[in-house]
This record gives sequence, C-alpha cells and structure tokens, in this order.
Amino acid sequence: MSFAELGLSEKVQQAVSSAGYTEPTPIQAQAIPHVLARRDVLGIAQTGTGKTAAFTLPMLTLLETGRARARMPRTLILEPTRELAAQVEDNFDKYGINHKLSVALLIGGVSFGDQDAKITRGVDVLIATPGRLLDHFERGKLLLTGVELLVIDEADRMLDMGFIPDIERIVKLVPFTRQTLFFSATMPPEIQRLADAFLHNPVKVEVARAASTASTITQRLVATGREDFEKRETLRELIRNATDLQNAIVFCNRKRDVAVLHRSLQKHGFAAAALHGDMDQHARMAALDSFRTGEMPILVASDVAARGLDIPAVSHVFNYDIPHHAEDYVHRIGRTGRAGRAGQSFTLVGPGDEKSLAAIEKLIGQPVEWQGPTLAERPQSESSSRRRGGRSERGEERSRGRKVKVRSSGRSQEPADAAREEAPAPRLVPPQATREEQPNRSPRRERDRPERARSSDQGYQGRSRREDDDERIVGLGDHVPAFLMRPVTVKKVK
Repeated sequence: MSFAELGLSEKVQQAVSSAGYTEPTPIQAQAIPHVLARRDVLGIAQTGTGKTAAFTLPMLTLLETGRARARMPRTLILEPTRELAAQVEDNFDKYGINHKLSVALLIGGVSFGDQDAKITRGVDVLIATPGRLLDHFERGKLLLTGVELLVIDEADRMLDMGFIPDIERIVKLVPFTRQTLFFSATMPPEIQRLADAFLHNPVKVEVARAASTASTITQRLVATGREDFEKRETLRELIRNATDLQNAIVFCNRKRDVAVLHRSLQKHGFAAAALHGDMDQHARMAALDSFRTGEMPILVASDVAARGLDIPAVSHVFNYDIPHHAEDYVHRIGRTGRAGRAGQSFTLVGPGDEKSLAAIEKLIGQPVEWQGPTLAERPQSESSSRRRGGRSERGEERSRGRKVKVRSSGRSQEPADAAREEAPAPRLVPPQATREEQPNRSPRRERDRPERARSSDQGYQGRSRREDDDERIVGLGDHVPAFLMRPVTVKKVK
C-alpha cells in the first residue's frame, strides 16, 4: 500500500515523498482513512511505529479548507512533555511545507509573551502541554470553543505524570461535537475508562499487542551489586565491551542519579550529555541536539526521554536502574530497534530488584535472558559480603572507635587512639562533643582548621568528586553546613 491510496491530498503526498517515505506503517495505514472520514480513533501501538504521522498527515489534509480565527485554534494536540510537543511541531513543519498553516507551541520554559502573540493572530494547529495550556486559558488569552479536532497523544504517559485531571478539564472546554483521536502505547484499565469517556463510537486501531516489545531488540539482563559504585563500574564495562555501539541512552529512575552518573561517565572519558525534568528548556534541547548530531554519543536521561522521541538510529539502551513501573521498560527499550533497525538493551539488576523484574517479564509475556551469571549465581563483592544488617565493616569500626573514646577517661586514651588509627577517619563528621566541652571551643580553634573549612566551602563540587571517586558517603560528606561549624557558648545556670 502507498500513501496515495489513503486519501491524502496531493500537497501532503508531495511532502511525504520529499521526506523520503514511500509506504505507510501499519498504524498509519489503518488510522489515516478513519481520521479523514471524521471518525473518532483509538490507536494502540508500541512506541516507534509512526503514531505521530498517523494523525499529522490527515490533519494537514483536513485543514486545507477553512481559516484560523484570533485566539480560537482549529485543532488541539496535547502532549505530556515539552520534547514530544516540539517534535510534533517539527512534523508539521516537515509535512506542511506546501501549506500555509499557522502552528503554535505552548510549553513551559518559554516566554508567555511570544506564545500570546501567536495565539492572538490565530492558529490552525495548537500543540501544548496541559499545564501551560490551562495557564493561557486562565489568563483569558485562549478560547477552546472553536476546536474541531482534539488529539490526546501518549495517554498512558499522561496518566503516569498525573495529567489526567487537567486532561478531563480541557476536554470539558472543547466542543462536544469535536473529533477526538486518542493514542496510547499501553491500555491499563484507567486509560480504557478515559477512552470510553472521551470518544464517541470510536474505531479501534491496534497494530501490536499492548505492552509488547519490538522483535528487533535483543534484551539482556546483567547482574550487579547493590552499591552505586558497583553499578557504575558494571555500566562502564558494558559500554566498553558493547558490540556495534554507535550511540546509547542510559536511563535512571531519579534525576539526582542522572546528574551523578553523567559526571562519573565524563570523568572516565565518555562523551555524555544529561537530560532530566529539572533542566531548563534550552539545556534540554541542547542535550538532545548534541545527541542527535552525534557530538555526544551517550545520553544519560530520566524517563522524560522514554516516550516518543524520534531518534531512529539509537543502537543501545542501558537501564542503569530497573524501572519502578513495568510499562516504562517497554518505552525505554523502545528507543532502540526503531524503523526495522536492530537494537540492544541491557538492564542492570541488583539485590532487591527481583520484584520489579518479575513484573516486567509478566507484562511482556516472556523471560529476559541473562548475560553472564544470574543475580543468584553472581559472587558477592567484597564490599557486599562485609555488610551486616545494612552496616558496613568500616561503619562498625568507626562505631567501635567512638564507643571506646566515650568510655575512656584521662589515662586510657591509648585504645581510642589505636581505634582511630585502624578505622578510616570519617570525612567531615561534626565533632561529637558534650555540652561541657562546648564552651572550651574558641573561634581561634575553628580557624585553625583550614582544611575542614576549605572542604565545607566546596559545597556541591566536593560532593560530586567524592561520588565520582566511588567512595562511600560518611555522615554529611564533604558538605557540612556552616552553622554546624560555629562555636557554641553555653551559659551556666546559677
């Protein structure tokens, strides 16, 4: 089947041919005719199957007639993240080269003034994240009564990010007679409930089993230790030994871990960029651009990069953390093996991850093979074997040293000194002085500690160096708040 058989206009067909596409994907072939027939569509397809073009191309054909009015967009597309919204805008720019349609992008991190100016002139296509859209509406800058076609993209991601109340409010603001397109990679019960509420007699288009993984992806599990430095070392070895690695996305569960792992990889000579939700929009787009161009072949990211990003040539995906939600695993590894290309995914599994792994294998309906020994077969590392009840041997030595010191009196300081010599000195732990010892401290004694002062002034940089050196955090680490270092004078009560 060709695009000419789908009923698209001549202008759209020319744009598609110019972009180098000749045959539609299954989701496009099944969805486009129904969209052109003004039917509501419920589309379910795994990531990387061309869902964006499945609604972009027919929308361009439908918008060839009519004109935009001030502050009243004709069509509305809702996306969960800024990156996905910007990507949809790129699709309209690419396929709408023969059209004179106005497109506005409403996302956070961009000036309200520029966005208001576009809306005031009138737009044919409004692409927005839910929060910023409601901000404009509440400011009185936007009317949704003229929306003819509503697209809710990545609905399951909207659910994960807590946008469903905003979506329900937006749906109540658009006309009841609208046409609605609802796309999702998975269909949990909550998403099915929303689809039943938003769609009217929809056509269901499903080109792959929900939550299935692409057959072009080779999936492997890699056993690792529980400590962060062990996981970082395992990841570095995987990257160094990976075959045919052109570029890779490394996924972490927490934004803090993204920053720490990014610095660690850079320190060990890897060209890596970071992407997470706390970065401003300019930095996020710069990181994506450097990854797309190959300037930075490794992208360390949170789940903000797990959905819908169009980077077709990603060769490897590494799950530094096993995802908390099984559905996120499908989306993460879906960043590779796209458009028929072969891809590889590796998931690091440590002690305590067994429950999450079982949920993933249950969701995808197949076990994932191990590369090397399984978690049960993996020999315990030296650091893990010394752990007793969550406390390391080093911590016990420090604890014993403190007990000896507290119990000792004036003439029995030798055991405490010996304990201090045997146990590694904790970094920047505030002195354990009693109330009677506090008045004896003087400002002069505090000034006599330049090394501690310099370490505390290093702040975040000092902490990042310690974490990159793969050392265990002790107490407050290098970053001791200044107020803990101030001398305290206690007045005696007569």
